[in-house]
Amino acid sequence: MKTRIAFGVCGFAFVLLALYVFPPVVLYLCVSALCGLACYELIGSTGLVRERAVVTLCTALAVVYAVSEIWLSSAVVSELVSLAILISLFLHLLHKHEKMDFSQLACAYFGTVVLPTLLLSLVRIFDMRGGELLVLLPLVAAWGSDTFAYFTGVLFGRHKLAPLISPKKTVEGSVGGVAGAVILMIGAVALFNHHSAIDLPYWVAAVLGACGAVVGQLGDLAFSIIKRQTGIKDYGRIFPGHGGVLDRFDSVIFVAPVVELLLRLLSANAQ
Repeated sequence: MKTRIAFGVCGFAFVLLALYVFPPVVLYLCVSALCGLACYELIGSTGLVRERAVVTLCTALAVVYAVSEIWLSSAVVSELVSLAILISLFLHLLHKHEKMDFSQLACAYFGTVVLPTLLLSLVRIFDMRGGELLVLLPLVAAWGSDTFAYFTGVLFGRHKLAPLISPKKTVEGSVGGVAGAVILMIGAVALFNHHSAIDLPYWVAAVLGACGAVVGQLGDLAFSIIKRQTGIKDYGRIFPGHGGVLDRFDSVIFVAPVVELLLRLLSANAQ
């Protein structure tokens, strides 16, 4: 637990440095690396894709896809890269059909394109007006909910939420996670409104907190199911006390696109 807390504090400090001290390229490179690692953990660490050459190729292509999304910022380029990846995987399937089936191809494509697309919501939020602050919202919703859910579950947990998937999670912890995320989100928005020109309504903060917490818990359970079905304890060991990228960012992967969508809808309605 001490290692988990210490690394969590250091990790969040690095996030703040990447957002507000280092040049943006550091954040872009870190997110691109996370995309590659997430792809590797999903298809390689789990054994969902058994061809090691495909795992290596997809890990590299996930980074390429992320780089093209970030630096070129072109929907056409992204679609071309995505199509090229899909064609490459089908060509490999045709060549190695005796060793590789369609389910492995589908997993490979998900890890190479879909996972990076979801994670890159963080970069798209960062690139919005006021994005250097707004990008904290999915992190607050996801990690805040996780923290409140843990301590609420320890103190008041009685009823199991999903005993076969995640035995330690409780209904009480889940409710506490949603409530905690709403409180934290309102507090964060209050600070943003006071110290910047963002001016988000507090009802929006409450909606972001509640939706983020619910979706984040869904993401946590979704990636836990994959671990259960593939027989692994953690996706990796890159984060001491936390596991791999998917162990630490499982909820963020689901929350970030939801926050991005809600912010874009709010921005569209304001115009």
